[in-house]
Amino acid sequence: MTEHASTAPDAPPCSPADDYAMRLALDQAHNAWLVGEVPVGAVLMRQGQVIATGYNRPITTHDPTAHAEIVALRHAAQLLGNYRLPECELFVTLEPCAMCAMAMMHARLKRVVFAAPDPKTGVAGSVLNLFGERQLNHHTCIQGGVLAEPAAQLLRQFFAERRAAARQRRDERRAAAARSDDSSIPVGDASPLDFFPKDFPSL
Repeated sequence: MTEHASTAPDAPPCSPADDYAMRLALDQAHNAWLVGEVPVGAVLMRQGQVIATGYNRPITTHDPTAHAEIVALRHAAQLLGNYRLPECELFVTLEPCAMCAMAMMHARLKRVVFAAPDPKTGVAGSVLNLFGERQLNHHTCIQGGVLAEPAAQLLRQFFAERRAAARQRRDERRAAAARSDDSSIPVGDASPLDFFPKDFPSL
């Protein structure tokens, strides 16, 4: 997950069902933003019904594997009592990374749909295409570009806000350091006797 997500060129038109599911995933991405996580959300659907949802939680849970897709997969597997989910479709707002892609294939998902591509870590065609590796023992149908622009815009806004906050903190530290430097110069704190030479006659 990076701030370099971009919109997919010539994204194919999506069905009303795909549009609905991805909007649910976008709602989950907003939840991630609210708790300070990179805004990525995921939804698992089965025959038009929501099975599980998830949003990014690596920071809040201190878990590097807690990407939105993994969170949703864990919930669905526990609910259905099976780690294999062959009738399920996963919708996620950002192109999956290698870890999430392999988890999806282990789960035997029917289909994976993502919104914005990730040119830094995406493995559904951006950096490489794990879903197209013939050597793997399972292959999942993959589709990208569904509501790509809203998902990419959410990420851009999040990272722009983070950069602005970082600049503000940096400026505040610099201002505090400047005030500290100014206060280190003694002004008007000499004792009265120090104003006169030792041989000055007493009054």
